[in-house]
Amino acid sequence: MSIAETQRQIAEEFSLFTDWMEKYEYIIELGKALEPFPKEQKREENLITGCQSRVWLVVYNRDGKLFFVADSDAVITKGIISLLIQTFSGHSPQEILEADIDFIDQIGLKEHLSPTRANGLVSMIKQIKMYALAYGGADK
Repeated sequence: MSIAETQRQIAEEFSLFTDWMEKYEYIIELGKALEPFPKEQKREENLITGCQSRVWLVVYNRDGKLFFVADSDAVITKGIISLLIQTFSGHSPQEILEADIDFIDQIGLKEHLSPTRANGLVSMIKQIKMYALAYGGADK
């Protein structure tokens, strides 16, 4: 599934909820469903800067596709990074760099986050794109 198709799927899932309390509950559930984060990876160099909460992000390159694993000490933030992992994992660095991230606006996420969480969301996306760049996305 392409990044655009995944974003459409996420937007459709969020459209099923009638209010933001239900959407927050869903985001929390997504965070709880994240694959376990390796304890040995909870190191300073894996922390995303610019987030109010602590967010660890690690990338693995398998056959030219990037796969992300993350964790956070805050349940909402963990759910948000889960959405980003769902969107970007399994894609090439170039696909990640070229992707328009429009599902965030489509589901209204950014406008329902506190300013510090919204800044953290931008930092998470920036870090994912930096990993894509580091793994050769700009060369192709």
